[in-house]
Amino acid sequence: MPNEVSPAAYSGRSMEYIGLLGSIGSDHPSDLETISSWASDVHGDLNDAGCGPGHCTNSLTQQGPIARGIDQAREFIAHATSAYPSADFAIGNLESIDAVTSSIGGVLPWFSLIHYEPRAIQIPLREFGREIKPGGALFVGFFEGTKFEGFEHAVTPAYRWPVDTICTGLDRVDFDVLETHVRKTKGQRSHAAVSAQRRKTH
Repeated sequence: MPNEVSPAAYSGRSMEYIGLLGSIGSDHPSDLETISSWASDVHGDLNDAGCGPGHCTNSLTQQGPIARGIDQAREFIAHATSAYPSADFAIGNLESIDAVTSSIGGVLPWFSLIHYEPRAIQIPLREFGREIKPGGALFVGFFEGTKFEGFEHAVTPAYRWPVDTICTGLDRVDFDVLETHVRKTKGQRSHAAVSAQRRKTH
């Protein structure tokens, strides 16, 4: 199954996206808190998978872990490299990440899997499992819904997922779910996050 969104999809609107969402101040305070809390327990290097403009990667780097931002849109990586020179960024595909097997302490795909359909999403999840060391951490952010359903996204069609469905997908690729978070805000799409650990008996 090919990647669900081509690099050109975000490249064409990269400057608009950077202007609207390209700073840490654009993130919800509770999201920042949960990401920061999760990252504080990561042991080893951390990949921000689908880093976009790079502000979250930079924040993680300042917090302490060795963080690397990965995105397939060249415009995002160019902006991130210029805006946050102390952080590490690279162009990369979430389905084939340049990392040694079982070498990464944690991966943060924060709303970077929202364009994947059910069969396709297993590809990046399996890749995260490959690169994360046994006992390592994964924190997936996504749009939550009572059932899997698509909706019109500014860039390309995206999907809502039931939390249980994401948890089942993680179990299939040898992750144990540790925590789930759901944030419902009136007038906005419901957000969710799942914290998981790669099985040590993989």
